[in-house]
Amino acid sequence: MTKFFFFFSLLAGLSFNSNAQSPALADSATYLANIKQELTVQWPKNRTINLVFHGHSVPAGFWHDHEVHTLESYPNLVLAQLKKQYPYAVINVIVTAIGGENAIKGQTRFEQEVLVHKPDVLFIDYALNDRFSDIGKVKEAWSKMVEAALARNVKVILLTPSPDQRLNILDAANPLEPHVLQIHQLAKQYHVGLADSYTQFKRVAKNGELANYMSHVNHPNRAGHDLITSEILKWFTK
Repeated sequence: MTKFFFFFSLLAGLSFNSNAQSPALADSATYLANIKQELTVQWPKNRTINLVFHGHSVPAGFWHDHEVHTLESYPNLVLAQLKKQYPYAVINVIVTAIGGENAIKGQTRFEQEVLVHKPDVLFIDYALNDRFSDIGKVKEAWSKMVEAALARNVKVILLTPSPDQRLNILDAANPLEPHVLQIHQLAKQYHVGLADSYTQFKRVAKNGELANYMSHVNHPNRAGHDLITSEILKWFTK
């Protein structure tokens, strides 16, 4: 009787797991549906939509020689394009990024400096600097940020890294690759958005054109920021 019960329980468990949904990326057509609808609402019924960009020097706007090109970097390029698409929307772009920071440090100030802005959509971009840290600790930091945001019903979009020209991003053994894979896995695990600019930078690298997208060894220029912007805007297409 005991053996039969154990066997029956094992089958029941297998049956349950087979019906469970496997982790998958959020659907770009529907994930931000409520946000996109709110962006179309006109005064006096509309409200401010907060887009928060958290990360390192790239979203912070650093270019060559530590110059900060705020208006030519992807958070504000996203704003400019969204305003063309949603002319009645009131949109705040809030950048909480700090040059040189990694996700482990960024997670320690997440509650006080990021969630305090009550984001409607949160973008996380740390992988370029994360490669210098233990990948397990990096995963823990990203997971904590995503979970804290989701607990407040914030939509989350994770970004894969822009390049560092000291690395060959076409080499699968380059140190960014494990972090890119981990970001894909986290996006699937939490069923959140993914803006995969890394794949697009690999495409231009294959054409020998990567230098045309970089202002500095590890900071994109306007063309590079436009590329990242295009990946983000896929989530806001009507």
